[in-house]
Amino acid sequence: MLNTGADRTGLIMKTREEALKYGLSFPDTYQDAPFHDQNWQLVRFGGNKKAFLWTYEREGHIDLNVKVDPEKAFFWRQIYKAVIPGYHQNKDHWNTIILDGSIPDEDIKRMIAESYDLISDCPSKRIYDAVKKIPYGHVATYSQVAEIAGDRKMARAVGNALHKNPDPEGIPCFRVVNAKGELAGEFAFGGSGAQAKLLEAEGIEAKDGKVDLSRYQWK
Repeated sequence: MLNTGADRTGLIMKTREEALKYGLSFPDTYQDAPFHDQNWQLVRFGGNKKAFLWTYEREGHIDLNVKVDPEKAFFWRQIYKAVIPGYHQNKDHWNTIILDGSIPDEDIKRMIAESYDLISDCPSKRIYDAVKKIPYGHVATYSQVAEIAGDRKMARAVGNALHKNPDPEGIPCFRVVNAKGELAGEFAFGGSGAQAKLLEAEGIEAKDGKVDLSRYQWK
């Protein structure tokens, strides 16, 4: 049975403006209307000028075209009836998301974020893959994650990527702390105190908003 999203709680993205705003929240992006037709509004990655988000109105709804890994294209189409093969684009590499109110906001954002990563070759995917490697019961610092992702100098990018974590359950960003072992003051997924609780559930003692790196840091 296909999930229509009706049983999920949370916000539902329904407008072009919401989609464009989210697309433009990623680094080095800009909006474009290349066809001299205001119905087609795109968001491109500045590094290569490729579009990762296409927005347009069709049959009474706003549609979004997003790039997709061919191995995941059918996955999204199977889950949601409102995700179909890419309209006017390669059906193996693009999906169309129909903003009919049936898809939870979090999954729409996840698909847009995945499209951005594919188009931009952004370090976000490498960062998320690095975080997934942090073992249960251990923590890693931002610079450590950056180094594993390929560039120790992009520690700031690690923080930005984790703040937009598209899959908090699968990408354990709560295991990332700063160079002193300090936790985030306002953890993005659950608010103040949530990070400490998640760490303590794995046996990591957090005292006064800090963990002992000599005991818990991933080596």
